Amino acid sequence: MKTKPDLGFWKLWNLSFGFFGVQIAYALQSANVSRIFTTIGADPHDLSYFWILPPLMGLVVQPVVGVFSDRTWNRFGRRLPYLILGATIAVIVMCLLPNAGSFHFQISGAILFGLVALMMLDTSINMAMQPFKMLVGDMVNEKQKSKAYSIQSFLCNAGSVVGFIFPICLGWLGMKNVAPTGVVPPTVVWSFYIGAAILLVCVIYSLVKIKEWPPEVYNEYNGISNTAAKEKSPGIVKLLVKAPSTFWSVGLVQFFCWFAFLFLWTYATNTVAHNAFKTPTTTSVVGINYEGRTYGANYLLIDNNVLIVDHGKVMVAGVEAGGRFYPGSTIVINNTDTIVRNHAILSNDEGIAVASFGEQIPDVREMTVDGINVSDFSGATLKDYLSQLQGSFQLTEAGIVAEKDGKVSVEDAATYTIGSAAACSYETKTILNSATPQYNDAGNWVGLLYAVQALGSVCWALLLPRFRSRKLSYSLSLLLAAGGFMMLAFITNKWILFVSFILIGCGWAAMLAWPFTILTNSLKGGNIGTYLGLFNGTITIPQIVAALAGGWILSLMSKPGALAPEYMMMFIAGIAIGIGALCVFIIKEGSGEKSEPIETPAISDEI
Repeated sequence: MKTKPDLGFWKLWNLSFGFFGVQIAYALQSANVSRIFTTIGADPHDLSYFWILPPLMGLVVQPVVGVFSDRTWNRFGRRLPYLILGATIAVIVMCLLPNAGSFHFQISGAILFGLVALMMLDTSINMAMQPFKMLVGDMVNEKQKSKAYSIQSFLCNAGSVVGFIFPICLGWLGMKNVAPTGVVPPTVVWSFYIGAAILLVCVIYSLVKIKEWPPEVYNEYNGISNTAAKEKSPGIVKLLVKAPSTFWSVGLVQFFCWFAFLFLWTYATNTVAHNAFKTPTTTSVVGINYEGRTYGANYLLIDNNVLIVDHGKVMVAGVEAGGRFYPGSTIVINNTDTIVRNHAILSNDEGIAVASFGEQIPDVREMTVDGINVSDFSGATLKDYLSQLQGSFQLTEAGIVAEKDGKVSVEDAATYTIGSAAACSYETKTILNSATPQYNDAGNWVGLLYAVQALGSVCWALLLPRFRSRKLSYSLSLLLAAGGFMMLAFITNKWILFVSFILIGCGWAAMLAWPFTILTNSLKGGNIGTYLGLFNGTITIPQIVAALAGGWILSLMSKPGALAPEYMMMFIAGIAIGIGALCVFIIKEGSGEKSEPIETPAISDEI
């Protein structure tokens, strides 16, 4: 077998430069997906379930790319065709995802659109990301692999920094960081647009600068005979059976690490918004409770024609003032301030409801209800429909409500007889108000924190090779990250959060540097791409497990109707990555079968 030649710095750089653009896209996704879904109305207990899609797509796509790219060769090369396809799709979807709340869908429709866009985005990112990992395995010799993956790690972190700070930088430049309820702010939307443009430029650069080895040269450098090259791949199951023990031991460490980071990406924004930015909460209705049973749906109506709850919002029946009740759909105070329109309480520019049930309306000097002046507005208080009912009534649960010819039409409906209105109560849930400046400032700040994490990772990565023991540096890095996660759960000062994310960055540096270095040094032959695709399962499967378990774990710690303690998920993440640090010491490093070189390594001009 020929020994792979040494590559100059810029050739190693070119092999991985496209990773910079791909990582910008990945950073924007990681930092903003939970923010986007919270903004368009998702329940905090459901956030982790949305994160099933990215790793699930990675689990499917990366092994497929690995298998097929091992067998591909055309005018663009072996790995690059998959980069072209993945990046093209990613650019398109990056322009669609942040607009999920801007197409005037209902909440469920916006969430469904966002889920499809997220699925497509992560599929394309995984397709574009995998070729760069494989190119290093294909074309870099063992002596230079650590250096090559270090360059890739640097570009990965540099791309992360750029992607993470886009929203906050655009805010500093004067772009609006708030939007109407359910709509993603312009700072996030334009961050995705700019990220898509940079990704496109990086892909074009890669196509110009990288020249992959043709099959015969690749086979010579990777010890594959012409006969073996023509043989059918042994199949994924057989490859897994024959996988070196390093594959499985590193995979165990990976499980706990990526489990923890999925919790970070899912819950960090709301944790920071609650702890450090004191974001106001908002309460919505999940149903009406009567005799231990909850009646809940998108819409609740009285007698099949009077809407009393619309997607968690209690409808206003009217106002009580001066000891008298005035029914109405529009209520205006002081001649100019509309506080109720179409029976719904309005919000101010900061996303805060301008009035609430059961609390006296402040600073009333004049009041009209449906255009009629109220002469005595003392003690003016908004009233909901349920508070005005007496005795029994018919309650309708409906999936769809529409007005036809001036009449209410319901679909997917079921009607129940409620014996006593006085025995009914609203069941509510409390969440952070994502339309407020505090929440959106926190969202931008989290992007900055992720950038700090990436910078900390770059600095720590420079120190990793100085450790005499690779396993010691790996374990220590993960322990530092565990401390950072646990600090994040309780820190209330936004500046001290930098310390937490620097420590998390230490773990991230090791997660990027060591697993692929350790694994590729134990692999030989023509199935490197397939093995690297399969190894991606050690990244995606723990994320899927964490996504499935996250909502359940959070529910166990939540009180009915109260704000979910998402900050505790950071503490659990710290425990998980701490376990991963201990598992490092079961790794047995080794290398695959070696053969004597038949030529002296030289600087290559073939890329």
